[in-house]
Amino acid sequence: MPTSQDMTTELDPGLLDALQHQVAVFARRAEQTRLGGTGQLRNSMDRAAYLLLNRLDQEGPMGVKALAAGMGIDSSTVTRQVAPLVDTGLVKRTSHPEDGRAVVLQLSQRGLTRLEEVRSSRRQLMVEVTEGWTPAERESFCTLLTRFNTALSARQSAHLGHPAAESATESAPESAAPSSGPSEAPSASEGTSESTPTS
Repeated sequence: MPTSQDMTTELDPGLLDALQHQVAVFARRAEQTRLGGTGQLRNSMDRAAYLLLNRLDQEGPMGVKALAAGMGIDSSTVTRQVAPLVDTGLVKRTSHPEDGRAVVLQLSQRGLTRLEEVRSSRRQLMVEVTEGWTPAERESFCTLLTRFNTALSARQSAHLGHPAAESATESAPESAAPSSGPSEAPSASEGTSESTPTS
């Protein structure tokens, strides 16, 4: 069976260099802008908070262990990230519907309203970023990016020794405390575009 090294040798090194370079540029741009939406809601909710709220909305109430397993992070990390969301009333702790002794995390009505506001703002950002794209191009990009994220998630999970987390809608979370401050803007020396290495 061909090894990863064999496959790397067979593929076009120039194309692989261009791919890894564009991934690095995307990661930096995403971190600088935080892809946080537009207008007054720009960067009003950080990535970890958004992913936690989004998962609770999609999957319903769940315990810390289930939430951690689904996101591919430690239970202690989820506990730390959820705390400010509970403090601000976006998430509430409630009894498990089938086991009253167990506690689950549930998206509050305030949390749902806040999440929908941020979602709407981020949808508008996607509209602006992909202005001039055809619907087919947007769909193709989304499909390939989802596939790429899934492969990264599987690789990370294999290295960490636990089941792969859902990656189509989630990435490695950062600190979950909601933020209202501005994000770091790209510096003038970085410019607005990056050249791609040539083979």
